[in-house]
Amino acid sequence: MKLTLLPKLILVLTLVSPSLMANTADTKASSSDLTVVNRFAQLALACVHKEYPNIIKHMMTGAEHVKPPKQLYPAFYGCFDWHSSVHGHWLLTRIASQYPETPHYQDIVKHLDTSFTKENITGEVAYFNREGTGTSFERPYGLAWFLQLTSELREWNSPEAKRWLTTLLPLEKKIVANVTDWLPKLSFPIRVGEHSQTAFAFGLMLDWSRTAGDVAFENLLTKTITKLYANDVNCPLAYEPSGQDFLSPCVAEADLMRRVYSSERYAKWLSAFLPSIPIDGDGSWINVATVVDKSDGKLAHLDGLNLSRAWMLEGIASALPSDDKRVVAINSAAQSHKVAGVDAVINDMHYMGSHWLGSFATYLETQRGL
Repeated sequence: MKLTLLPKLILVLTLVSPSLMANTADTKASSSDLTVVNRFAQLALACVHKEYPNIIKHMMTGAEHVKPPKQLYPAFYGCFDWHSSVHGHWLLTRIASQYPETPHYQDIVKHLDTSFTKENITGEVAYFNREGTGTSFERPYGLAWFLQLTSELREWNSPEAKRWLTTLLPLEKKIVANVTDWLPKLSFPIRVGEHSQTAFAFGLMLDWSRTAGDVAFENLLTKTITKLYANDVNCPLAYEPSGQDFLSPCVAEADLMRRVYSSERYAKWLSAFLPSIPIDGDGSWINVATVVDKSDGKLAHLDGLNLSRAWMLEGIASALPSDDKRVVAINSAAQSHKVAGVDAVINDMHYMGSHWLGSFATYLETQRGL
């Protein structure tokens, strides 16, 4: 995966070196690069083992089921909720694998060692296997992020990563089985701007299937994606965003479909799906969102919307032919969203955002999806 440069946006930081390619073994990140990376790492290190505050999604059928987060989810109890804990751990693996020179490297390894024990993952699997739980727990968002975590471990060539992946495999197997059971039953896509959205989750899951070499899962996903999305036209982008979105239904779908179509076919599909993309280079065709109250966890979602739109727009542009006249406008919009989104993570955070936005910023800045 390619790495990107931090734009000229952060008042407290110097410019990022144009030579940043941290996944190349003989390249060292500059001090300013590490300042940015360390900020993201600090956010995750501060919360992956922070049990409270916490929101748990937990069905109880008796008083004996009333338990604190750490007893329910022995590995992923921190960062306010299960899915944020999962992608907080992904953030740490991503930074450690791409920036081994970070001064937080040993802290990251220590935290991952603490979380990824056989006992903890056995407890996580037991929760998924609880009677009456079914396959809906953290579906699809948290499950997709877990698969992103194990994708990262597969690609990280280190003894620790191999050991952690082995430990996580039983939970990965359970999650893939749950999704495999669910997909044939899904009659319609879920087109919201929050956790239930299927387009974003399917993108991460499809990426995992290719990294893991799970052809059967990839084929099932591709078949489902084509059934649910191939005939979509005229996505109502003008109605976005909703007041607490962190994912764009239209942009996420467009980013998903680049993963299943050739460049030529994708360009044609995109013309019908988002006909409003300009060809004159104007990036104002999709507006940056503004958060008014960052202490409100739902309203703070809009900072995440700016980040996710940025990486999705970059993905869309990357899949089009180089001479496509829409590319300039798409990249311009991506840049304006990136500026707003990353600035929020660096300079203006509340725990309602800091427990999860670092993961989105890391996904964007390291171009994980490209």
